[in-house]
Amino acid sequence: MPPRPLEIGPAGRAAAHAIERTRVARGYSQRQLATRVTALGRPMTFTALSRIERTVRRCDIDDLVAIAAALGAPPHALLAARSSRPESLRVGGI
Repeated sequence: MPPRPLEIGPAGRAAAHAIERTRVARGYSQRQLATRVTALGRPMTFTALSRIERTVRRCDIDDLVAIAAALGAPPHALLAARSSRPESLRVGGI
């Protein structure tokens, strides 16, 4: 049976948009941010970063932590969703 692609959920989409917003606010191109992430020890191409921002590629926790460090932001800031429907991010009614 072929592997099933993992859908990017609402938290992943919110994080991807937060990464892009923060990157743009800091004045970094995708290439510059990918270079900064790589310099921190997490190899990343600008193509991979672009795919994360466009929600084509999942952003794993190690990527998120390195991207946050390269942006000078705490990882939780990239996880905080700016959603008009915050209940869409709740899991199990929490």
